[in-house]
Amino acid sequence: MADKRPSSSNEFKLVKAKKRKSTTDTQMDVADSKRPHFPAVKPESTAVNKSLRKVPIPPNRYAPLKESWTKIYGPLVKHLKLRVKYNITARQVEIQTSPETADIGALQKAADFVKAFALGFSIEDALALIRLDELFLESFDVKDVKTLKGDHMSRAVGRVAGSGGKVKFTIENVTKTRIVLADTKVHILGSYTNIRTARTAICNLILGSPASKVYGNMRSIASRTAERF
Repeated sequence: MADKRPSSSNEFKLVKAKKRKSTTDTQMDVADSKRPHFPAVKPESTAVNKSLRKVPIPPNRYAPLKESWTKIYGPLVKHLKLRVKYNITARQVEIQTSPETADIGALQKAADFVKAFALGFSIEDALALIRLDELFLESFDVKDVKTLKGDHMSRAVGRVAGSGGKVKFTIENVTKTRIVLADTKVHILGSYTNIRTARTAICNLILGSPASKVYGNMRSIASRTAERF
């Protein structure tokens, strides 16, 4: 009798499992590979493209601009290496880059400096925008906080300023900012956190909070930020 053996199709076959490449091997391969070395950047390749900024000057700042023109264009030309001129016809200050301009952000700093002066800040305070990078400008209208008309608007602005400007000076000293009140516009110059603290205090005064309560809130916020740093 013939032996009945299972066919080859029914036989089990041993398959060897493929070895996966471990992460340590890949890390070794990356470490062994050479990192690319780029040549040093030449000063000619970092030249700033020619661009122009125009800052309009309001009518109430024509006379101060004429008196302080030498103090305005001096830092822009000597330190930032920019070209500055005042367009009498268009009533605006035109700032342009020059071949000597090396800083990419020089044009923006100069525009913020001139804008701060046009809004009513002194030159000494506006110069901080050129020297420090963490300072900003923020403007808002009293009507954005609360819709007021007539005498109610005047009283709200008076609460922010205080008698003889005492409230405004106190907010500036506690929050380390500079504030300009121009009709119903409020302009604040300072760092981001300080601007937020000053804006909150001014909004509370506009909404009718007493000055003593606003002072207490500002001092608590200022003490917390001082402890944090």
